[in-house]
Amino acid sequence: MAIRKIITLDDRRHGHILREKAKKVTRYDAFLEKLVADMWETMRDAPGVGLAAPQVAIPLRVLVAEYEGQKAVLVNPEILKKSEEEERGEEGCLSIPGYIGENIRRALKIVVKGRNEKGEPVKVTAEGWYARILQHEIDHLDGILYIDRLDNPKDLKEVSEDEEGEPLVSSAASQTTA
Repeated sequence: MAIRKIITLDDRRHGHILREKAKKVTRYDAFLEKLVADMWETMRDAPGVGLAAPQVAIPLRVLVAEYEGQKAVLVNPEILKKSEEEERGEEGCLSIPGYIGENIRRALKIVVKGRNEKGEPVKVTAEGWYARILQHEIDHLDGILYIDRLDNPKDLKEVSEDEEGEPLVSSAASQTTA
């Protein structure tokens, strides 16, 4: 396993990958298994709760996510069902460091199908925060970032830390992020 570099939107060499639709995985092999293992290590080291392959400059439809004992590897994920009930929430992204988005709408409950790194079928039912994480990561596979889901530019906030390392949030609406 290895920690991979997480690319950011402003990365001149690889940033464009974050805006492209990732390619479907057709081979379940040692490369894919190593990619998934590296993604777990990279996500946990960041630290984060989800990571999509495009974030490590691999344009494949692969994601890992983990939250409060729920854990999934999803290769070629498809959302089968979304609840009509939505909730607004806050999101950040390892590829957009220093910012959070507020009031981002996501389905409260989803059902996702895909495969794991060995090619075995997987079906995940997720609610609340875990559903938000999966929707965020699946968006990455389609070249969509949470900043694309902002209804109001004022909902983008810059995050910094005070002397004790506690987050401080300020409006970033007047700043350019892309």
